[in-house]
Amino acid sequence: MLLVNWRDTGHPEGGGSERYVERMAEGLAKAGYRVEIQCAAYPGATAGEWRDGVRYRRRGNKFGVYVHALRAIRRARADLVVDVQNGMPFFARLVAGCPVLVLVHHVHKEQWISALGETLGRVGWWIESRLAPWLFRKCRYVTVSEVTKAELAELGIGRERVTVVANGLDAPPPVASERDSAPTLVAVSRLVPHKRIEHAIDVVARLARRWPELRLEVVGQGPWDEVLRAHAAERGVADRVTLHGWVDEQAKHEILARSWLHLCPSVKEGWGIVIMEAAAHGVPSVAYRAAGGVAESIVDGRTGLLADDFEDFTDRVDGLLADGLRRTEMGLAGAARAGNYSWDQSVGEFASLVRDVAGVPAPRPRVLTRPGLVAHRVPELPGQPSGGRRAEVLAAGPHGHRRGVPRGRRAERHA
Repeated sequence: MLLVNWRDTGHPEGGGSERYVERMAEGLAKAGYRVEIQCAAYPGATAGEWRDGVRYRRRGNKFGVYVHALRAIRRARADLVVDVQNGMPFFARLVAGCPVLVLVHHVHKEQWISALGETLGRVGWWIESRLAPWLFRKCRYVTVSEVTKAELAELGIGRERVTVVANGLDAPPPVASERDSAPTLVAVSRLVPHKRIEHAIDVVARLARRWPELRLEVVGQGPWDEVLRAHAAERGVADRVTLHGWVDEQAKHEILARSWLHLCPSVKEGWGIVIMEAAAHGVPSVAYRAAGGVAESIVDGRTGLLADDFEDFTDRVDGLLADGLRRTEMGLAGAARAGNYSWDQSVGEFASLVRDVAGVPAPRPRVLTRPGLVAHRVPELPGQPSGGRRAEVLAAGPHGHRRGVPRGRRAERHA
């Protein structure tokens, strides 16, 4: 199988969607499929590597990746290509000699103009909302939430062609941290404009007088770092806001565990893995109702709260800070719900969809070794000799990490 995606988790702009793609790819490889991910190159990354049974190829920059992906799709002797549509599709159906499965985390309507400006933004939205649905009119889709499934239906993509496979969740590691005595907010995110971490900083500024000890801890990195530091200074709360940048997995979970509330002011999320990670530590989240998949990762009024605008967002944060009993009840409900999600379950559902779309049976694993690699398992398709046709999965986009970087770093490129 071949998955084509814009980025991998090692990319400076990699996030939660990348992690989803890579966890699916790794799970399929473990099950015996031959899986490849084609994505963009970036400074410090190798052009190719094997990791967790998955072959990564990195070619092209932010725009050139599409040309290289089309070339890879055309040459692939694949049983299935997964076209990861992060707003812009890879147009795999034009050149693929096999079925194409389209993976959409969320619809990008609100983000096009803010990212590319009025003219190019309208072109991008036309491609996503008109051209892509027509091009992939005979293809199956997979997404991570019922909310996105409904958004795809509004674009004319029949519900019967869309399967929901939710994000999984790793069990949180043991932590030494206890809940802080002072009110502490946390935001775990890539630092990019559409994540709107400015809103979290503005909440601190608005509530500073009412909560003299209120603090915000921001975990994550990205090009918006200096903008956010300047914004905190301008609002007079630089001493209350800590931008940690990149931290490893253990440090991230320690910060989550000592926080009172997790804030997710993003414009749009397909699901929000960090919302569930916070919930696993008994930390409720506050997000915007219109932000898509957060309306599923948060059970409004039970595991967190959804707001309609910034004023409402601020009021809901203030209310939960003041109501320790309600905050605790939400934390307990969130932790119980988080226990229902696992990557193994999600991979199993994804693998079932892959077999259905590609029309191939589950592989019979055999051991294959390559120079310099630990032996890993790949499929031996029925009726074919050893070393027969490859089933390549190209995953372009979601999460990956560069050779030599500690594995924990991967999860910190939050979507």
